[in-house]
Amino acid sequence: MTKKERRRELLRAWKEAERQKVRSALPLSDDELSALFEFLSAELPYAGCDKKRTLTERWLADRGIEPDAVRAWLDDTGGYCDCEALANSEEVWRSSLPTKEG
Repeated sequence: MTKKERRRELLRAWKEAERQKVRSALPLSDDELSALFEFLSAELPYAGCDKKRTLTERWLADRGIEPDAVRAWLDDTGGYCDCEALANSEEVWRSSLPTKEG
């Protein structure tokens, strides 16, 4: 293995470890996070952002999901309000999804 190949392999391993770290911290399943972010994407243009997580809290309550772990994860990923959850937290989640390498 050449130096260049070794560096690529180390970088790939590091990226995978970081992706796994993000995945292990997710408070909801991929399907649930997808549904939450789809809900926010649909509702925010009409409701607007009140600089709180009003829509997120409603979505969680409607599904009977304990909010504490979700709130902590949103705080950790920059989702301090509904619009930031959609902009920042969704990006963190999407970046953790498996990628197809050719």
